[in-house]
Amino acid sequence: MKKHFLIATAFASLISVAAPMALAQNVAIVNGKAVPNTRLDSLAQQVERSGRPVTPEMQGQLREEVIAREIFVQEADKLGLAATDDFKVQMELARQGILIRELFNDYQKKNPVSDTELKAEYDKFAAANSAKEYKARHILVEKEAEAKAIIASLKKGGKFEDIAKKQSKDTGSGANGGDLDWANPASYVAEFSQALQKLNKGQLTETPVKTQFGFHVIRLEDVREPQLPAFDQVKPQIAQQMQQQKLAAFQQALRDKAKVE
Repeated sequence: MKKHFLIATAFASLISVAAPMALAQNVAIVNGKAVPNTRLDSLAQQVERSGRPVTPEMQGQLREEVIAREIFVQEADKLGLAATDDFKVQMELARQGILIRELFNDYQKKNPVSDTELKAEYDKFAAANSAKEYKARHILVEKEAEAKAIIASLKKGGKFEDIAKKQSKDTGSGANGGDLDWANPASYVAEFSQALQKLNKGQLTETPVKTQFGFHVIRLEDVREPQLPAFDQVKPQIAQQMQQQKLAAFQQALRDKAKVE
């Protein structure tokens, strides 16, 4: 009797030790089925990838989410929903989506954008944006006669900003006294750009400038060398753009060599 009692006591002790160990490896035991911690870890990683920190409070919410999913899945299995054609199709689509994501992640890890490539892209951007920048104001009206009258008024001492606020059809700049801020002349339509670049600082167009939008009265405020951001400032954006370009080229290469009948 004493021997049996000792064996039973030892067995009970083993169970009491094993239970916490099992819970340590699992989020919970739901209806007798273990829910492994790996599910919680995977869900937490998804949250972190979205840019949100996993706080202790969030960790608790994720645990409840994992448990709830297991409860719902068990019920769906009980109803035989996993055997339906619709479920099988959705599972295949999900499998493909996960594999494709892993393929792209693997490619980007193995094909990072080098600092040399980044600097070369920045230099190309700088060269393309090396033209001087112009700060101008304009007043846009429908008829040439209106524009001529405005020019005459300005020559007599009329205030450009006040006239722009009252008469300009370009309500965006008009509200700011016709201010177009700093810009590369190439960003304007050709007629406007050509007229702007002929002006000296502080000069007003002598005649209205006709474009597809109407008639413009333009005044050049100032000219400066282009104010480009430093390489280190835009390096992350350039890297992201070049990574996307590399990935797009990889995707196209796969499509090109695939035999599709």
